[in-house]
Amino acid sequence: GGLTNEKAYALGKFARVGLRTAMIDYNGRFCMSSAATAGNKAFGVDRGLPFPLADVAEAAAILLVGSNPADTMPPAMQYFDQARANGARHIVIDPRRTSTAEGACLHLAPVPGTDLALANGLLHIAIREGYLDQAYIAERTTGFAAVKAAVSSYWPDWVERTTGVPVADLRETVRTLATAPSAMILTARGAEQHSNGTDTAQAFINLALALGLPGKWASGYGTVTGQGNGQGGREHGQKADQLPGYRRLDDPAARAHVAGVWGIDPDELPMPGRSAFEMLDRLGTDGGVRTLLVLASNVVVSAPDANRIRHRLAALDTLVVSDIFLSETAMLADVVLPTAQWAEEEGTMTNLEGRVIRRKMALPPPDGVLDDLQMITELATRLGRGQYFSDKPAEVFEELRRASAGGVADYSGITYDRIETEQGVFWPCPSIDHPGTPRLFTDTFPTPDGRARFIPVIHRAPAETPDPTYPYVLTTGRLLQQYQSGTQTRRLGGTMVPDPHVQLHPNLARALSIEASDMVELRTRRGAAVFRAQITDAIRPEVLFVPFHWGGASNANSLTDPALDPYSKMPEFKVCAVAATRIGGPDDTHLLAALPSQPDVLPFRSLPITPRSPARRRTTRTRPPNQKGTSMHSKNRFLQGIFPFTGAGVDK
Repeated sequence: GGLTNEKAYALGKFARVGLRTAMIDYNGRFCMSSAATAGNKAFGVDRGLPFPLADVAEAAAILLVGSNPADTMPPAMQYFDQARANGARHIVIDPRRTSTAEGACLHLAPVPGTDLALANGLLHIAIREGYLDQAYIAERTTGFAAVKAAVSSYWPDWVERTTGVPVADLRETVRTLATAPSAMILTARGAEQHSNGTDTAQAFINLALALGLPGKWASGYGTVTGQGNGQGGREHGQKADQLPGYRRLDDPAARAHVAGVWGIDPDELPMPGRSAFEMLDRLGTDGGVRTLLVLASNVVVSAPDANRIRHRLAALDTLVVSDIFLSETAMLADVVLPTAQWAEEEGTMTNLEGRVIRRKMALPPPDGVLDDLQMITELATRLGRGQYFSDKPAEVFEELRRASAGGVADYSGITYDRIETEQGVFWPCPSIDHPGTPRLFTDTFPTPDGRARFIPVIHRAPAETPDPTYPYVLTTGRLLQQYQSGTQTRRLGGTMVPDPHVQLHPNLARALSIEASDMVELRTRRGAAVFRAQITDAIRPEVLFVPFHWGGASNANSLTDPALDPYSKMPEFKVCAVAATRIGGPDDTHLLAALPSQPDVLPFRSLPITPRSPARRRTTRTRPPNQKGTSMHSKNRFLQGIFPFTGAGVDK
């Protein structure tokens, strides 16, 4: 997410041409991959926001799902603030009352892992109360009938019991979105970093389509991209299954086009490799990677089930890390390649709007320090493949333009000069005289028939739910003062770097005999970590929240569940079962430096969570009833959500 487009492109090419390996993936697998997968399925394209960020200021209603831009994207808040000043109504869905939720007109606080049920429940209400845009559905979409049938059993009372969100708030949310002259639904990691993250994003896309939002002025569905080049980094070949221009690596036509630009035979290109966690989980095993290059990533802190990752890294023959600081991952490396940092290089970035912008060098790197393009080119040269690479950003971008031509993310009409003159150019931009595309979907969708896809999705419980041993729910996220794995921001001194803390509700703190600033050990089936207690009523009583910016004793990802989404391969960062214990008082700061005892790492396993077929799916109070071939009437509303039947309520 921090690499320039040129470096992301060169790295993907280096893996396929320099190393001739299929084993490459990128950190966006742990970030935007679920929303990206859903966007591709529904719209035929993945662009975080299909409209300029400035359009946010024009929207009369906005639903933010699992997003806290006030803390995680402060520069973007000017548009949200302007919208509210203009009278816009903002609704936030988050288990915590975040800084963003504080400014909203309505805050929905669901149990973590129930966002999909919530989205389907909102669509159920929209259908029953007549808020659908029937003309839009008929003219611009396909598949609505199946989705309508799928959400028919998501009765408001059942959704309230499942999510903890009152029925009145559900109805107010639908009414606000449906009656506003313009409305947006924006999801982020809180809704997407789940083993059903793709389906959850799709459920909110279904709601947006049913209300006729995508393609309408100051309206639509978008995903809030959390990193500087999170968009561009997933377009040009870093992904395990991807070639430049957002082409598929298993598409013969795409392989032929890119191979022609690179000057190689298409048969030399490997087929798709494994996703990030699947690759990391196999390190050092038979058939797994034996030598690993980690570029600008701190996987010991940022990957789920951190103890497993550390164990797998130790099984490698060779670990090479390139970074600007000696991160926790670099400390384990056999070879460390110091590299120039972002202000010491040139290139382009693509922001969350799909706008390609310049990154200019502020000062040269120290003598003898290579930037990433120079490092990649030098490595390729020593491998006898240097003729295919350049270390000049402008030359790499010109090649990227040719490689992306005709692809979904077409940059062929974008040049450095145009970026300077126009203050950025939006892709797709297929020719020099093309104006770029600030707003997608205004007339059609980039699908074979030009229509967006409704896709039915069904709620299922998280991969791990509380039990007597691990009785609470853990969720994770970011802080205003920190960024990602903290490799840079944790080096700041003073009050900018507070101690790692766990947020918990006063009722839970009282039950556990925990007071403010006490030292608390959290433990899951995978690991343990220590945090300072922060007691607040801004969180659900059964939920604990920890930031993921620290390593060592306070590594939140020692706790998280690596269960994978079957489509995006996103791990389930945002929900798992946890136990909490007070282990010291406010002055016992040594506990934050001492790694707590950890459970044994289980034998190798890297399995996605595969949805069970309807015949095998058990019906519980955490999922709605399954569809049956025949309908029946019931006057007993309390049965809905318990027994598997489709019924009509007493009002019918």
